[in-house]
Amino acid sequence: MITDTVDEAQRGLADSDGIEVRWIMPEGFLELPFEAEDFDELAEQLVELAKQALPGADEEVQVQYAAMCAAHYDEFIEAGVQYAGFVTTEVDGVRCTATVNVSLLDLDERAGSNPVGFIATTMQHLELGQVGEVQLPCGPAVTCVGNRPSNIDGSLTQSGEAEPIWTSFIQVQIPLDNGTVLLLEMGTPTAEGWDVFSAMFAGIVKSVRFFDAHGAPLVMPG
Repeated sequence: MITDTVDEAQRGLADSDGIEVRWIMPEGFLELPFEAEDFDELAEQLVELAKQALPGADEEVQVQYAAMCAAHYDEFIEAGVQYAGFVTTEVDGVRCTATVNVSLLDLDERAGSNPVGFIATTMQHLELGQVGEVQLPCGPAVTCVGNRPSNIDGSLTQSGEAEPIWTSFIQVQIPLDNGTVLLLEMGTPTAEGWDVFSAMFAGIVKSVRFFDAHGAPLVMPG
């Protein structure tokens, strides 16, 4: 992935069983690098990203921002994240930001012949948020809308201390017929941008398409 601000463009990844996933990202997103060959290259790419994300900040703040991003990569790996991007814009005069992550996870072996129903029931049991089932162009999916606590790193706050915030999120899980799950999630700590970002995310989710190893389109059953 590149770290430039992107115009509307197709993004993609492939799982271990040869299913290719493609989707469309709207313009304006900054994307975290996931293809660095070593840590030094990753650090260099993250510093360049910080310069784009915080163009008016001094070098020390930009380096701190890059370090904060780097600190999340272990979490990304553990969560199966293969794409991470963020966008900042103004909504009614308020500066708002949102993140979008895309992950590939193993489907729980207990899902059986109805993975969508299994995922929905599990999420309802965990009380993660408002859960529903939808039919997308690429196949059936489970949606979850909720809120969760998180923290802003002290390097990005006026006080210099980590500050707690609530992040509103939409999560969409699409089970694939090869035992994996495509997970897309949008999160924002700025309530003023919720309507704009949720509409944007709906467009991303609806753009998801699957292809086999020969490039033929696939629609997941269900």
